[in-house]
Amino acid sequence: MALVSAKEILVNAREGHYAVPAININNLEWTKAILTTAQALNSPILLGVSEGAVKYMTGFDAVVGMVSGMMKSLNITVPVALHLDHGSFEGAKAAIAAGFTSVMYDGSHLPFDENIAETKEIVALAHANGISVEAEVGSIGGEEDGIIGTGELADIQECVGMTATGIDFLAAGIGNIHGQYPANWAGLSFETLQEISEATGGIPLVLHGGTGIPAEQITKAIDLGVAKINVNTELQLAFAAATRAFIESGKDLEGKNYDPRKLLASGYDAMVEAVKTKIEMFGSANKA
Repeated sequence: MALVSAKEILVNAREGHYAVPAININNLEWTKAILTTAQALNSPILLGVSEGAVKYMTGFDAVVGMVSGMMKSLNITVPVALHLDHGSFEGAKAAIAAGFTSVMYDGSHLPFDENIAETKEIVALAHANGISVEAEVGSIGGEEDGIIGTGELADIQECVGMTATGIDFLAAGIGNIHGQYPANWAGLSFETLQEISEATGGIPLVLHGGTGIPAEQITKAIDLGVAKINVNTELQLAFAAATRAFIESGKDLEGKNYDPRKLLASGYDAMVEAVKTKIEMFGSANKA
């Protein structure tokens, strides 16, 4: 199955009261773990890619080629969207040209009128190519590719204005943050989320920083219109912990376990379990 736009995936999710994971990929192991687990659980999936990860994997064309080739060789039949995460203006255009099927243009660091103007340009270009668009109002807490936010609550009227640009789904701060949540985190603002949901007319909403949010808060956020939940840090932590345990146990010194295919296997297996947990928690299993 070819890559698809994320629009229908997320409209179906919002209407069906579940959310689809958008899990960032960093290399072959990440991509394979996510795709095979989504297929096994019959879940639609978004593969998120930051511009930093694009650079690490040598470019937009390389990412599209790897993902498309892997989907073909693994016979992936569930809906998969390849999504640029927190893209710049030029990065979003480059992703569209390379064959990404969904892009997030993040102009949240700009004055609101500039964010609106540049988002409109990306929407026009993307929609002309059948590609879905996500935009952000305010800034999400924590750090993502050097963009730092403090977990602010989005302005409702700015959410309405951004939705009017024609975007397909909206990210807005409701107290969520990127990365690991501190012990004194106040939790999600469901009052803000409900106001955004009612004011924006049913557009699928996006929850960034899906690592570490308690399951009961995830469920309530989905009930209030969240259809896409971003996950990144959790897989990185799972991979690192399992790989560290493998090496610290001395298993890398046994036989040919220095072979990267063996050396990274425990980290890969840990990521598979993390992806499975998120798909089941978000309710997207058997929704493909």
